[in-house]
Amino acid sequence: MASFRSGRDQARHAVRQLTDIGSSRHANRADGRVRSLRTARNYEQALASLSVWLHEHRLGSLRDLDRDTAQRYLDERAELVRQPTLDQDRQAIQALLGEQLPRIKSELETALSGRAYTGDQLAAIAAAQSERHALATELAAACGLRAHELLTIRRSDEQAPSQHRTWRPDMHHGRVGQLYVVVGKGGLRRYVLIPAKLAERLEVRRLDQGRIVIDRGIRYESRYDIGGGQAWSSSFSAASKRVLGWSTGAHGCRHSYAQARMDELQGAGYRYQDALLVVSQEMGHFRPGITEVYLR
Repeated sequence: MASFRSGRDQARHAVRQLTDIGSSRHANRADGRVRSLRTARNYEQALASLSVWLHEHRLGSLRDLDRDTAQRYLDERAELVRQPTLDQDRQAIQALLGEQLPRIKSELETALSGRAYTGDQLAAIAAAQSERHALATELAAACGLRAHELLTIRRSDEQAPSQHRTWRPDMHHGRVGQLYVVVGKGGLRRYVLIPAKLAERLEVRRLDQGRIVIDRGIRYESRYDIGGGQAWSSSFSAASKRVLGWSTGAHGCRHSYAQARMDELQGAGYRYQDALLVVSQEMGHFRPGITEVYLR
């Protein structure tokens, strides 16, 4: 049942139940109690933001929180805040739930530190990888995929996009290919358009049965024998260093996609802001401001 308390009141009450100021931290290290006023204030701020998010998404109050909802919240926060804030949010939620959650990497921080690769550079990187990782690199660059999304690719007749979002009808304007669905941050399912020749190569590597992959503590059922997750990211970075002498990470594929699509859409007559809205949905975050980070 949803609470009528404000987010701040809910957070203050939750932290009060967790606080044990003055007791020995070293003697009770594993009990999850808050023994610092500073930590209590930080947790209260983190849980107040979470409470507001729960209310906005009609997911109840802090006392209704479960692990899956917490993971969805942290996935969305990863696009908005830097790593220290994201880690603090996770620690506050862990204390509230009484269980450990996997550490999530800030996508905002990753985007700020990355840069786009040229088409020739991406081709050189793919040529220096194994076949399954090379195909993953080409897919990530062609569709703007995150590393873990490569593990979630499904045919559009097997999985539908999320229905709680309003999708623009002009997504993928000007491009042709085969529609697939991937699962992004917060469990958001979206269409991606894979060029026909890439889709043909992908289907050649389709598995008779799904394969379970554990990536950064999260379980995925992959339907294709291609790279993805941390293993692909590591392969990409290593190949980039071998052939280019440097690497800004696999996230550079998303930078390349964002910049290419903005050029395409504006060349087709789209105004800058409209193009930004289309690309933000194609990249799975609905936040034009985040897309602008990828254009730097």
